[in-house]
Amino acid sequence: MTGSRIRARGWGWRHASRSAPAVAGLDLDVEPGERVLLLGPSGAGKSTLLAALAGVLGGEDEGDETGELAVDGVHPSARRGAHDRGSAGLVLQDPQANTIMSRVGDDVAFGCENLAVPRDEIWQRVRAALDAVGLDVQLDRSTAALSGGQRQRLALAGVIAMRPGLILLDEPTANLDPVGVAEVRDAVARVTAETGATLVVVEHRVETWLPVVDRVIVLEPGGGAAADGSPERVLDAHRDELAAHGVWVPGLPVDVPRGRRSLGDALLVADAVRSGRAGAPVHAAVDLEIRAGEALVVTGPNGAGKSTLALTLAGLLPPVAGAVRATSALRGDVAAEAPIRWRPKQLATRIGTVFQQPEHQFVAARVRDEVAAGLRALRLPPAEIDARVGGLLAALRLDALADANPFTLSGGEQRRLSVATVLAPAPRVMVLDEPTFGQDRRTWQELVRLIASLVDDRGCAVVAVTHDADVERVLGDRVLRLGAQAAEAAA
Repeated sequence: MTGSRIRARGWGWRHASRSAPAVAGLDLDVEPGERVLLLGPSGAGKSTLLAALAGVLGGEDEGDETGELAVDGVHPSARRGAHDRGSAGLVLQDPQANTIMSRVGDDVAFGCENLAVPRDEIWQRVRAALDAVGLDVQLDRSTAALSGGQRQRLALAGVIAMRPGLILLDEPTANLDPVGVAEVRDAVARVTAETGATLVVVEHRVETWLPVVDRVIVLEPGGGAAADGSPERVLDAHRDELAAHGVWVPGLPVDVPRGRRSLGDALLVADAVRSGRAGAPVHAAVDLEIRAGEALVVTGPNGAGKSTLALTLAGLLPPVAGAVRATSALRGDVAAEAPIRWRPKQLATRIGTVFQQPEHQFVAARVRDEVAAGLRALRLPPAEIDARVGGLLAALRLDALADANPFTLSGGEQRRLSVATVLAPAPRVMVLDEPTFGQDRRTWQELVRLIASLVDDRGCAVVAVTHDADVERVLGDRVLRLGAQAAEAAA
């Protein structure tokens, strides 16, 4: 088979709730079989372009399209549901949004069934695709029981099984551990080499995909392409410009200076805690003290139970075994020691949580109202609410999006918004699940600098679940590696 051909002439898209376009004036030609890495700062329209190429961007009521966009000579929306191998396979930023069926095997088979692949061939493809992405689970395993990283592998397996002419990947390795990153990248390389499919991948971490791609395109925020060419030529000729735009240029380390840290009282204590769902523990017993003025980084392989432990520490899931206790220094006048027994208002001012999927915590139709929602629930004075909201939006580069609908933001912007909603009530403990997911270099530094200042200057406690080695290096005053079952002192 041959890959798909992409052509754009003056193409753009403006979301219905926005005054400015997400993409504008884009001229682009991608030949069949090319492998393209799409770069640009957070909010430059990379995800919007992928959705358009997949034909799932939406109709006229969701936004305005300008110019021309075609895949194999037709508008992408005309290809949806086509029973041929020229269809596009898309892996979205949000792992949960990729999951369709309740069982692993059925989920991978879904695309093939829609392409009318013969039944016997479907299940051969399903098993081969799961092997290719390193997802070693039973075909009847519940997709709800998978971690975010496992769901991302599952989504890629579904695309690989379809053998499409166009593979579109939006941050496909952002939720994966280092081993998973290499496995997924290598699986994509094998599939494109075997099938001749055209590949367009969005990823902030450039070095991951340099061995695979033969072309780099850098989107300019608001319009057109800032650079286009071979990886070597683009990175060499535009190195400083790319770094200034937020691209993670290989060889340019990132750092955030830390202030003087002063350990305070223990705020949360975990006694032999085993967390899980439906009564089934997913990790060995954990003993921890979470102290004021300290950041604890929780890491480990996909499926080790990091997110489940985070939700348990945050008082949102009951432990399967053991106990999570809040000390008097955290709970104040709250009688119950266990955060799982606190009312929402009591939690909001003491323990704030950023979920792995940021859109799960959005409740308002405008960005500014989203950040203000928790403050209004606390009945703070309007002037104080406005001051806190304005300061956070400016610090996290969301002020220009204050009136936008949160669900129209890019993945990186949604992540920063979810952090802002938790920071606004100023809790003493913050539990952050993949806080730097989807961030370009510049917004990464601003976000990590803000989190570090809360620990160093305000004496907050942070629990950060992450696969990001830079977050571990900068924020990891202590590191808990699930699988090692011990909190190790950071060097």
